[in-house]
Amino acid sequence: MAAPELRLRAPYPGLLALPWDLALADWMAPGVALRDFPVGPSRHLVKFVESDGELWALKELPPRIAAREYDVLNRLEEMSLNAVRPAGLVFQPDFDTAILLTRYLVGSWQYRRLFMRLPPDAPKHRARLFDAMATLLVELHRHGVFWGDCSLANTLFSRDGQVLQASLVDAETSEIHPQLSDGQRTHDIDITVENVAAGLLDVAASLEKPQLETGFIEEALSIRQRYGRLWELLHSEPTFDFADRYRVEGTIRKLNELGFAVDEVSLHPVHEDTVGAVDQVRLHVTVGDRRYHATQLQRLSGLVVGEGQARILLGDLQAYQGRLCREAGHDVDDRTAGQLWLMEVATPTMHRAHAATGCTGTPMQAYCDLLEVRWLLSEQAGHDVGTEQALQALAGRAVPPESAAQLMVVESPTEPFSVLDDE
Repeated sequence: MAAPELRLRAPYPGLLALPWDLALADWMAPGVALRDFPVGPSRHLVKFVESDGELWALKELPPRIAAREYDVLNRLEEMSLNAVRPAGLVFQPDFDTAILLTRYLVGSWQYRRLFMRLPPDAPKHRARLFDAMATLLVELHRHGVFWGDCSLANTLFSRDGQVLQASLVDAETSEIHPQLSDGQRTHDIDITVENVAAGLLDVAASLEKPQLETGFIEEALSIRQRYGRLWELLHSEPTFDFADRYRVEGTIRKLNELGFAVDEVSLHPVHEDTVGAVDQVRLHVTVGDRRYHATQLQRLSGLVVGEGQARILLGDLQAYQGRLCREAGHDVDDRTAGQLWLMEVATPTMHRAHAATGCTGTPMQAYCDLLEVRWLLSEQAGHDVGTEQALQALAGRAVPPESAAQLMVVESPTEPFSVLDDE
């Protein structure tokens, strides 16, 4: 027998000891801690294993395809794009197969489980999901990544404050170029809309509610508009009079609100041979990573969180800083306020919030849910209801229906969502 070739980015003892010399279908040894997660119809065999205190996904593929996907996932990680993280690649010459090893995406949702638990008449929650998909596709395209098979089945969703973040799972058909043409982007969007529509029709059939099909198709088509609006905002180059330079601030503010950091702003004179453009300039904005608020929060408190979570937490930090200044009778600098907020407020409260949700999701997301629920309950009551009442609402799953925390209700701490579902 030929020995397998191992390329492990996480060379833990437990991973090294796994039976890599056996076909994945034969991994039934007592020492192998397999976890049985539903993955739906799949082109390839997928298994999940616990090892070294972590959970890993293993997918069996032809060697050439596995090597290609492994390289793409590595590039996506280098570019800090939302995708499952590669952990290793094992070639098995005796079976002419390879096993792609990826890290389990903690706190992620598979769309089937999410849709089956949400009421079908809750389009606002699905809107968050489609916003996440459109945003992911824009980010991939900005970095020259052609997905080639974007679908609900190949996308995982995780909560990030009041929004959802989408992550690429299956990169078998993905290509990375220096830059994508408009034709490549359009083709990728077409594939996405078609695949999402098919996935939603499958959901309607599973629910035995064919009356939902028309609305589901319209929602799938909306991804194209969602993508177009964001792409236009990031790449448009408006022209205006030089005296109207205040419009630059408005553009930057819109981008920052969406989480994009602005690296550079440039104003170029419009050529004088253009009619009516003697005193006009064209704005060009160079946009960086989508971690504007997350970077601010990390600088002040050291916390590393998602962009959506950071927007909520910065608001809480600023409110706490204002209270500190009033109590002290003088200004308290940002860094001092950030450290005190982390120790005295965020850390203890996030653990209480996590316990209230039955340890669903992450402590940080539970704290964001607590802040949102507290604000909504206070709006309803006309006064600040306080932390204790908000904690009770979380514990009883009695959160306001307009709250993004409603998505917390469909999570189950005893039934993790699957990582790979590559129909």
